[in-house]
Amino acid sequence: MRVAFLVAPEGVEQVELTEPWKAVGDAGGEHVLVSTDQGRIQAFNHLDKADTFPVDTTVSEVSAADYDALVLPGGVANPDALRTDAGAVAFAKSFFDAGKPVAAICHASWTLVEADVLRGRTLTSWPSLQTDIRNAGGTWVDEQVHVCKTGPNTLVTSRKPGDLKAFSATFLKEFGA
Repeated sequence: MRVAFLVAPEGVEQVELTEPWKAVGDAGGEHVLVSTDQGRIQAFNHLDKADTFPVDTTVSEVSAADYDALVLPGGVANPDALRTDAGAVAFAKSFFDAGKPVAAICHASWTLVEADVLRGRTLTSWPSLQTDIRNAGGTWVDEQVHVCKTGPNTLVTSRKPGDLKAFSATFLKEFGA
């Protein structure tokens, strides 16, 4: 299982990257850090700078065909930056177009709002996104983790860092790990 983790150059919530990353590795999968720029990304612990991580590749160098699934970590600034980058939005959308599974936690669904892939889907997120999700044609629910199977796609979503254990276990199961 080869999983892309899409993050902006700055603003990903560190634990929402590192815990799912570790879960994929522990399950014997390959994880690849994809960003909009080369170099290193700056993670955060809420509003405080945390660690940096090396980018493996950029959205301009890869496609959904290169991966089995996509994980979108949250943090407020991370998906807000991704949704303004046409390449990042297209990369996320391409997983839906290809019928491949996607997992998103916390604010990460903002990228999916921009990709216009939520119409007719049910998902959860950080509560402040519920109006954006509804305006994008989705149904928002307040659940620890939610799995939505619409057509060939599986979308796994969670609300916050406190949901990470359930989120990781669920997306691994849905990704076939």
